[in-house]
Amino acid sequence: MLGVINDFLSGKVLIVLIVGLGGYFTIRSRFVQMRYFLHMFSVFRDSLRSSAGQLSSFQALMLSLAGRVGAGNIAGVGIAVTLGGPGAVFWMWVTALVGMASSFFECSLAQLYKRCDSEGQYRGGPSYYIQYGLGKRKLGMLMAVLLMVTFGFAFNGLQSHAVTHSLNDAFGVSATYSGIGLAVLLALVFIGGINRIAKVADLLVPVKTLIYIGVTLYVIILQIDQVPAMLATIVRSAFGFDQAFGGLVGSALVMGIKRGVFANEAGLGSAPNVAAVAHVEHPVAQGVVQAFSVFLDTFVICTCTALLILLSGFYTPGFEGDGIALTQNSLAAVVGDWGRIFISVALALFVFTSILYNYYLGENSLRFLLGENRKALLGYRVLVLALILWGAVEDLGTVFAFADITMTLLAFVNLIALALLFKVGLRILDDYDQQRRNGVRTPVFDAKKFTDLDIDPRAWPSDAPALKKAPRAAAVLPQTH
Repeated sequence: MLGVINDFLSGKVLIVLIVGLGGYFTIRSRFVQMRYFLHMFSVFRDSLRSSAGQLSSFQALMLSLAGRVGAGNIAGVGIAVTLGGPGAVFWMWVTALVGMASSFFECSLAQLYKRCDSEGQYRGGPSYYIQYGLGKRKLGMLMAVLLMVTFGFAFNGLQSHAVTHSLNDAFGVSATYSGIGLAVLLALVFIGGINRIAKVADLLVPVKTLIYIGVTLYVIILQIDQVPAMLATIVRSAFGFDQAFGGLVGSALVMGIKRGVFANEAGLGSAPNVAAVAHVEHPVAQGVVQAFSVFLDTFVICTCTALLILLSGFYTPGFEGDGIALTQNSLAAVVGDWGRIFISVALALFVFTSILYNYYLGENSLRFLLGENRKALLGYRVLVLALILWGAVEDLGTVFAFADITMTLLAFVNLIALALLFKVGLRILDDYDQQRRNGVRTPVFDAKKFTDLDIDPRAWPSDAPALKKAPRAAAVLPQTH
């Protein structure tokens, strides 16, 4: 029964939600993810600045990448290619393209409706913009529960299972012992709260991402002459034009979108929880930064993994095995046995930061439901660590199906909320666009223009700072950037 429900929800409902509404957001916003693509890099540069006592936009980006760049980028891509063929990669790209628009709006709205807590720290996310933007507290509570169950529990179990079994394959380390070690290290970070989690992500995310991209690019460059033909195979297979993969068109579509959503999380309502904690001058600036993280996750890292697998010669149509083993053996086929060790170490780093991120999503949801309840928070931490240990030693086939179901329900609640708040999202985007057209280098949000919205005055004071005009030469740049 669980499998039937999962096939219907993640195989049909999820596709319509992610591609349909993501495409709608893209068209109505005049392709915001493309219009602002080059602008993303200047916003990213400016985001390195921090405000005293608050997380910088760069730290929030690293924290969201900690979650986006995880087991889905290694094991998830391997599963998608195994079950859907090369064409699954194309549908992962489509999911990411429209997902960039969804992520832009969900993260911009999270910034707009964020709240300042008793300690002066920002809190926000889907539950907050559902409550304060739509005025539906109960729906916001449902969203919080789904986030906590999906990320805090189910996804953490999956991540733990992936890394402990990978270490067992590469080094022969018992899954029980590696699970205990993982739980102890995570407990030390959990105790420090969001600031310690952000500092760890700040350190590990750039390192793990750059090293992984570097190694996979090395393998791809070794076979650069085959890359154009392989990219053509990916596109042909997606539509059934490649004879070897003609029977996998349906599987390519479903697996590409399911595993694409699992990898980049665009539209699930997860990234807005960390996007809201950053200090920025305008909500849209954080939306732009988070759209960039979707691009980096799927178009760069997932594509590197896919090409690594497809160019290695290890993968053949009808391959039977798990996604981790496929990626490990594909790298080993090109560079030797150290490739298996590298994938295991890379996966361990990916999973460690992903679990930190997933934990924080659950903690943020718990605070929304119960406020500053220390006993509940302690109980949540203990339960998360217990599930990490359980996931290390158990077969997670059933949990994977359960996670797919809750993931689809998350997408359903979040994307419907985004559709209902879309006009508000367009208003703040228009405000940002207008300031850019007027030559303002760094647009500033003025809460006085939005007095009809339920905005926290502590998070967005009405006395906005003076607008920062761009140099005269910048005014002649194309307005589409």
